[in-house]
Amino acid sequence: MPESSFKDHVRESRTLTSRVIISAAVVLILLGTLVLRLAHLQITNHSHFTTLSHENRVKLLPLPPTRGLIYDRNGVILAQNLPTHSLEITPEQVRDIDQTLADLAKIITISEDNLKRFHRLRKQKRRFDSIPIRVRLDEREVARFAVNRHRFPGVEIQARLLRNYPQGESMAHLVGYVARINQQELERIDTSNYAGTSHIGKTGLEKSYEDILHGTVGMQQVEVNATGRIIRVLENYPPIPGQDIHLHIDASLQAIAAEAFGEKNGAAVAIDPNTGGVLALVSKPGFNPNLFVEGISSAAYSALQQSDDNPLFDRALRGQYPPGSTTKPFVALAGLETGTITYTEKKFCPGFYQLPKHEHRYRDWKKQGHGYTDMEKSIVESCDVYYYDLAHDMGIDKMSRFLRPFGFGQKSMIDITGELRGLLPSREWKESTRNIAWYPGETLITGIGQGYFLTTPLQLASATATLATHGILRTPRVVAQITGTAPSETEKPLQPEPTQLPAINQKNWDDIIFAMTQVVEGVRGTARHIRTEEYRIAAKTGTAQVFTVKQDEEYDAETVAEKMRDHALFIAFAPVKEPQIAIAVIVEHGGHGGAVAAPIARTIMDHYLLDNKQLTPGDQP
Repeated sequence: MPESSFKDHVRESRTLTSRVIISAAVVLILLGTLVLRLAHLQITNHSHFTTLSHENRVKLLPLPPTRGLIYDRNGVILAQNLPTHSLEITPEQVRDIDQTLADLAKIITISEDNLKRFHRLRKQKRRFDSIPIRVRLDEREVARFAVNRHRFPGVEIQARLLRNYPQGESMAHLVGYVARINQQELERIDTSNYAGTSHIGKTGLEKSYEDILHGTVGMQQVEVNATGRIIRVLENYPPIPGQDIHLHIDASLQAIAAEAFGEKNGAAVAIDPNTGGVLALVSKPGFNPNLFVEGISSAAYSALQQSDDNPLFDRALRGQYPPGSTTKPFVALAGLETGTITYTEKKFCPGFYQLPKHEHRYRDWKKQGHGYTDMEKSIVESCDVYYYDLAHDMGIDKMSRFLRPFGFGQKSMIDITGELRGLLPSREWKESTRNIAWYPGETLITGIGQGYFLTTPLQLASATATLATHGILRTPRVVAQITGTAPSETEKPLQPEPTQLPAINQKNWDDIIFAMTQVVEGVRGTARHIRTEEYRIAAKTGTAQVFTVKQDEEYDAETVAEKMRDHALFIAFAPVKEPQIAIAVIVEHGGHGGAVAAPIARTIMDHYLLDNKQLTPGDQP
């Protein structure tokens, strides 16, 4: 047999031995590594990993900040946070959501609206977010759930702070309300700062001052068990509460103003002409803002939307009305300043006005006319023909340029969202927006605050305050002060510097204001019925047509449907010597301003000047 056919046992034995040695070394190395790792895990990091053992885990929970409060000028609270119990479900901890909801409904009342809101929120939230199914649970409901708690893993009762508006309807448009964050808002907010926060300001001051009221989110590191229940808190980073805001608004004045409207709708705005602070900002009718905080029912929202009174519409900021005769003092001042007319010059009023070579008659409110009329009489008795003639002589260009600095046709830049700009008509405006020429007749009706001319109640009040201060235009402000989380942390909002209107002859100011006092004090004044011996008032009444009366027709308020009746307007400031309040009132379909709007203004001025003791000894007549 060949030599190669015999096995080399010695060589094979050596090979096997070396392999065993190498394998043993590898095993020892691996075993050593495992031992070292176990030592690291069980000795060095024993306390840390003990916390994570037994199916426990660590979660980071956001701590939502407490929303700042809103106060009026006297410390009356307008928006607060009330503690409440909320029944909440964490979807990832619940095996069968539908069955859980069905079982919960057997022990706690859950409406169809509750279910719709819950399912809507599920689509917006993450699976590990806690979602409310019921809020404002009473003590009996809390107790019933506590007894059955073991049946509902992933369902908890949470203590929450719920926004509340104790003043209700009177402050609804001004303060606004918060509601749950929707998808559009999620796309624009800083989601990290709103982690754990479910609500955001939707309207009014709640929206305008959202960044200040909201605060800064905190964070909590907690240990939870397999069912998601918190065992202990590991680390805590407290949130920074939102700041409180204090207003110029007087809550009692606001409530009295709203009540003074009775069953009528409209708006009233009162401003301190010395500061620009808004004392009252009323839109009637209002609504209950508390309905919106946790989601208004479909039936309640439909009722608000379909109401003929349109309670959701903010008339004070967004209502655009023809100013009517309330603009006559401003137009008269324009006539004096442009040299178009003098204070004592008279014009004859036969009850109508005709442009040269035109047959159309522009009627005066007084059918038989006012006869020979100077500027004082034109304001006191509100003669339309006087202003038709004055507007024609002055022209739309001069008139529009003079009125604009008073704030007509532009936003006042008040510190609350939603304001509209109104419309101050001009030749340029019409040509650029409608591409047609300006007609002389349009100048006439602009002179009495009709036609294209539109103002908001806020604009009228601001312009009246500017008139009261002889041309100092102050930006209206609702917020007076912002208070921080600590007593020392206070900040005044930036108040824009007042603007002085172009120089106007002092005698012209005095003449116009004197004529406005005679609107109240004169024997033929259109607001003589609100005269008081306590203080002097400078005012102007107004009536704004809702529809145009044909040449051969007479306007009869008794036969016209209420929704087609004229709006009643009134502007005033008082006391005349050192004005403390400027006001504009609009009563929708109220008729004559002197009969309907003026008494409302008088009620507001009485409360502010007399009940609040704002008068000084020199203010009385």
